[in-house]
Amino acid sequence: MTPHVALTHAAEPATRPDAAMHYAQGTGGQLKLFAVLAGVALVLAFLVMHFVKLHAEHVLARDAKANAAAPPLVEVVTVRNVAAARPLTLPGETAAWYESVIYARVSGYVGTWSADIGDHVEKGQVLATIETPELDADFLAAKAKLNAAEAQVKVRQAQAAFAASTYARWRDSPKGVVSEQEREDKKAGQASSAAELAAALAQVKLAQADVERLAAFEQFKRVTAPYAGTVTERRIDIGNLVGAGSSASSTPLYRMAQDYPLRVFVNVPQSAAVDLMKVGVPVRISTDAPAGRAIAGTITRTSAAVDPQARTFRVEIDIANPGGALVPGMYVEVGFLLDNAGAAQIPAAALVFRSGHPQVAVVDTSGSVHFRDVAIGRDDGNTIEVRSGVTGGEHLVLNLSNQVSEGQKVRMSEDSAARTVAASQAPER
Repeated sequence: MTPHVALTHAAEPATRPDAAMHYAQGTGGQLKLFAVLAGVALVLAFLVMHFVKLHAEHVLARDAKANAAAPPLVEVVTVRNVAAARPLTLPGETAAWYESVIYARVSGYVGTWSADIGDHVEKGQVLATIETPELDADFLAAKAKLNAAEAQVKVRQAQAAFAASTYARWRDSPKGVVSEQEREDKKAGQASSAAELAAALAQVKLAQADVERLAAFEQFKRVTAPYAGTVTERRIDIGNLVGAGSSASSTPLYRMAQDYPLRVFVNVPQSAAVDLMKVGVPVRISTDAPAGRAIAGTITRTSAAVDPQARTFRVEIDIANPGGALVPGMYVEVGFLLDNAGAAQIPAAALVFRSGHPQVAVVDTSGSVHFRDVAIGRDDGNTIEVRSGVTGGEHLVLNLSNQVSEGQKVRMSEDSAARTVAASQAPER
């Protein structure tokens, strides 16, 4: 029994190598088939990509050739004639009709003041008083000197009258009664008394003039307003020591201004001199306040000369300033209307300078570019006003390339073909 069992167990392993070999042979075939299929797929994919790339290169080359042969694409703008009047707004500054710095005319101490900043005062109204003890003493002394001089005149008058009567008696005495020498002596005494009287009268006049001078200074103890206006600054207080005059060491007492009527000053550029260097041109003045109302006015006077540094000229406008809507020193906007007859506005990007002077590139109805000289009128930065060279309805090329030459065909961009230069709108009068 034992050997039989051993043979049975020994025979079983003999069948396993065949099965494994059969299994291995089946798996290898599948792998080879998969590898072949994968290779074929890669070859097909490579061929497809290669043909796609060749097609794309062909299309790109075709498009590039077509674009190279086609006229260049340009941005254009259509010119439209501007209005006959073009607005010009410039900054301006208001100034008082009169503006004064008030100094003391006498030295002393501030006794009182009755006007403060913002107060409206009338002409001759007392603003402050100055205590002047030294001036008062000098005034009293001058009046005393005048009294003494007048008394001296009375003495000299009496002496002159006595000398005149004495000389008359000696002059009319019979010859032989008085000597000629005594007669001449009385005559000299009469003349001397008359001269002394004249000197005394002159001294009275000098003393009177001194009194009147000091009396005038006494009036300056009362600081008064030179005209009706508004106090804009007060720099004194009670007890302050003030000096006479307007030197660098003197302190001003008040600053005041008259703001009705009011002046408006504007610096106008040289390019607008032809239109605005004229008296009577209408203007409109407005402030940056939301509820500000425009004030109409006219140019009252101009400097009639251009500042060589800033290339501007000064224009002055006088306005009534009803209700005190404006005050001195304000920033305002001043609107003018400039004559634009026969002019057109073009963008600054439409200008070219190929021949040393300004030109524009005009696209005609056939799509050809033609360069045309233009005369520049005014330059506002983004837009240029031209007096000649273009007319309304023409197409101008923007930002022209240097490669575009005279007579060359171009294609206008569809988006820009309908674009026009905005015409200037006249402001409301």
